[in-house]
Amino acid sequence: MDPFDGSTVTETLRRVSAELGCSPTSADVAAYLDKQDKLRHLRDEFLVPRIADLPPSDPLLVDGTKECIYLVGNSLGLQPKKARKYLEEELEKWAKTGVHGHTGGSRPWAWAENNIEELMANVVGAKAEEVALMNGLTVNLHLLMLSFYKPTAARHKILLENKAFPSDHYAVESQIQLRGFDPQESMLLLKARPGEETLRTEDILEVIEKEGDSIAVVMLSGVQYYTGQLFNMAAITEAGQRKGCYVGFDCAHAAGNAELKLHDWGVDFACWCSYKYLNSGAGGLGAAFIHEKHKDTIKPALLGWWGHNLDTRFQMNNVLDLQPGVSGFRLSNQPILLVCPLQASLEVFNMTSMQALRRKSVLLTGYLEFLIQQYYTKDPAKPHKPHVSIITPSDPQQRGCQLSLCFSIHIQKVFQELEKRGVACDMREPSVLRVAPVPLYNSFSDVHRFVETLGAALAASSR
Repeated sequence: MDPFDGSTVTETLRRVSAELGCSPTSADVAAYLDKQDKLRHLRDEFLVPRIADLPPSDPLLVDGTKECIYLVGNSLGLQPKKARKYLEEELEKWAKTGVHGHTGGSRPWAWAENNIEELMANVVGAKAEEVALMNGLTVNLHLLMLSFYKPTAARHKILLENKAFPSDHYAVESQIQLRGFDPQESMLLLKARPGEETLRTEDILEVIEKEGDSIAVVMLSGVQYYTGQLFNMAAITEAGQRKGCYVGFDCAHAAGNAELKLHDWGVDFACWCSYKYLNSGAGGLGAAFIHEKHKDTIKPALLGWWGHNLDTRFQMNNVLDLQPGVSGFRLSNQPILLVCPLQASLEVFNMTSMQALRRKSVLLTGYLEFLIQQYYTKDPAKPHKPHVSIITPSDPQQRGCQLSLCFSIHIQKVFQELEKRGVACDMREPSVLRVAPVPLYNSFSDVHRFVETLGAALAASSR
């Protein structure tokens, strides 16, 4: 039996448990799923911290020699094992060859990022020439907005989520002010219906249809950082462009998480960081996408010498030979020490496919959801028992790997008790614990261990 055959999660767990002669909540089910997982070898490409090395862990409560339960790849991915090797290679090259490192070795510094852009393009469903590795996410967002946001008196609004990631909100706000418009009038914020946590696709499309003639740019997340909702990027792109809007996405929580098709969907522009699901390390190299249809019409507002054609860049004649498309948006050479860990991670992605990772992810996150619902759903017969609700959509097509959990008791205490017991996840104010089983390196046993540990944390928090 192939547990990854596309059956519903509940059907799969019941079939597996029946075959094993155990409960669907048994650890034996997790062990079986791990054994059947054809991607389990990819975990060996990463360094998983030991519990004892995590500062908040309590050796009186947990065995510090075990690997921690790392479910926070939505915030910072694990270190690829080859990252250190690649970094040391470049430090050694610098030490031994000095300036010659710009053009020598396996990753010449002058164009090292270009050598891995095809790998990145594969992850986000783009052509290599549509992707540039450069800067950080917010810098790239500003560069893109300077070219795509061309407000007029009639069309000056930017559509984004009411609870967009703060940096996106600030960037959009400042871009509007830069053009002499008032954010109170030009920022169109999408809000969930009363009593609901996530945005309905039909509501997003309705706003675009109704307000589209005044919207210059639709700029949403691919995956909403707080709720974990995966937006229907294809439908939103089609709706926005039909009304004459440019459509762009912040894919920080989508790249390496969801199966993206930026080129096929016709997305106008996108940007993302690489240190979450793409495992490049804190502050890692960002990425930008501009669809090839704009390569000869959308030009950068700000110029730098790295946007000049590589073949003539070093002739230094001060006559700009601008590269087409997103490549022309480059400003300066990229830090080689940031290229190295990103290369190490993208090579792991290249050992599989986003389709295969997504197939595992649907089952892995569905398994987490199943166990939480089995153990921690509100029980009217036990009103004082702590319970957990999930604000992330239950439809796998509307989420990535992250589940956002809300608790009936104070979240800070629960979070602290989990950390004491070797769980790495993260808390977001006011009341959400984000848990992200990443298919690239997390196992079904990780999920089972987390749910068991959550029980101990809830019990300790209720005392």
